Amino acid sequence: MHQLKLPSYQCKIKETDGKTYIFDAIRKKYLVLTPEEWVRQHFINLLLSHYGYSKSLIRLEGGLSYNKLQKRTDIVVFDNEGKPFLLVECKAADVPINQAVIAQASRYNLTMRCPFLVVSNGINTFCFKVDFETGKYEQLKDLPKINGL
Repeated sequence: MHQLKLPSYQCKIKETDGKTYIFDAIRKKYLVLTPEEWVRQHFINLLLSHYGYSKSLIRLEGGLSYNKLQKRTDIVVFDNEGKPFLLVECKAADVPINQAVIAQASRYNLTMRCPFLVVSNGINTFCFKVDFETGKYEQLKDLPKINGL
């Protein structure tokens, strides 16, 4: 797997029947280790260990409907009132973060309506504050704190 520009951590990895699996601390189970899952698990670690987000407020691969199509969000963080707060779209490290990726995450966020949107391939991470009234996005230098943390 690629070396990422996200904090490393002691991830649990196992091999079964010739496949490699990584432990997901949120869903409490092993998942097939794909390049995108590698980034997702490192990003989850970042949210939990470095930003103090609560496991109970994080939902992974939640379903949503966009233009009558079923899609899945990678990571959604909810605030303490249960409102969508932060949507994170993860890509494999070799997938460049470009306008198309940001547009994809933005389309997903039209349904979720999170005030913060993040796209990351583990090498490059971009965070935006979204103003749904004006349709404007403001790029931030860091991820937001949740509920005053």
